[in-house]
Amino acid sequence: VLVPIGYGSEAMEVVILIGVLRRAGAIVTVASVEPQLEVEASGGTRLVADTFVSACSDEIFDLVALPGGMPGSARLRDCKILQNIVSKQAEEKRLYGAICAAPAVTLLPWGLLKRKQWCSFSCKTTCHPAFMDKLPNFWAVKTNLQVSGMMTTSRGPGTSFEFSISLVEQLFGESVAKEIGQLLLLKADDSNPQREEFNEVEWSVDHIPHVLIPVASGSEEIEVITLVDILRRAKVDVVVASVERSKRILAARGTKIVADKLISHAAESVYDLIILPGGTVGAERLHKSKVLKKLLKEQESAGRMYGAICSSPAILHRQGLLKDKRATGHPSVISKFNNKVDGSRVVVDGKVITSRGLASAIDFALAIVSKLYGHARARSVAEGIVFEYPRK
Repeated sequence: VLVPIGYGSEAMEVVILIGVLRRAGAIVTVASVEPQLEVEASGGTRLVADTFVSACSDEIFDLVALPGGMPGSARLRDCKILQNIVSKQAEEKRLYGAICAAPAVTLLPWGLLKRKQWCSFSCKTTCHPAFMDKLPNFWAVKTNLQVSGMMTTSRGPGTSFEFSISLVEQLFGESVAKEIGQLLLLKADDSNPQREEFNEVEWSVDHIPHVLIPVASGSEEIEVITLVDILRRAKVDVVVASVERSKRILAARGTKIVADKLISHAAESVYDLIILPGGTVGAERLHKSKVLKKLLKEQESAGRMYGAICSSPAILHRQGLLKDKRATGHPSVISKFNNKVDGSRVVVDGKVITSRGLASAIDFALAIVSKLYGHARARSVAEGIVFEYPRK
């Protein structure tokens, strides 16, 4: 699978595509259309590609999947090498897909939405609502996902899991897609509360909220990037800090992420909220960081907010930071909690917030926005990423 990226590519879409497809067993190549491998994606997130797109021109891919974002989609559109790769993909009837702005901004100018002799299907297409008016009316459909023959399109960051699982099904079959969905907990908690809150207190601050997200090699990239992306959309000041010796970390599914700072430098500031991303290996490395442990202890002592997702609530538990607190986490870790809440996607108890895992990462990030800024801000951000969010 080829996933090309450029300046301004939508980071959530990139990492969800990579994470889901690699979990299914696909060999994913992340290729930069820029002159350098390190690419600044949406929200200031810095990702490092595996190679340059020029090195992929002679390869045959079973799938080419284009992330959206602006100006990322335009950067992909303007890359002639990528245009040739995707055009050949379509002509030879191999799978290709695009999400968010990319169907309208990238595929349409390339002529890949037009019905041609080699197209035996109707090229119905969807994309982000902000770009629907660029699509001809007889092609445009307002669905989260549209499969038209070998082409698959989708609407935005909030539909990335649905988009990725559909691509898995087309590559590997329905049973593998179902298995990956269960692994991601995509369907496990649909009938359970989105969020439960206990001992409710105000989180509002009289300044732009300052949030620390520590990361390590093995951290779950989907959770890291989702948190960063959504919080920055809500105008939160987010610092991503590496507990490793380098700012560059290799995340759980092989995505290379460049943090803003090392944890030693980040520790010089005070944060309104510290959030720990999951990933089994990454969580263990976060737990071993003496600097982070000290920061978390100070956070609790000062009565400031903190939280964790997936396997990382176990860190809070091991460090005594969940005492008398209701919490959730990945099913593999919550059995040890004294006051576990099993089933809810997000649990808030006072100034502590926890969440289940990958499929609840968007809910988790939006719950944080709601606590910091109110429901209206969270709903506005959800609409921007095309994610269904409750009205109340």
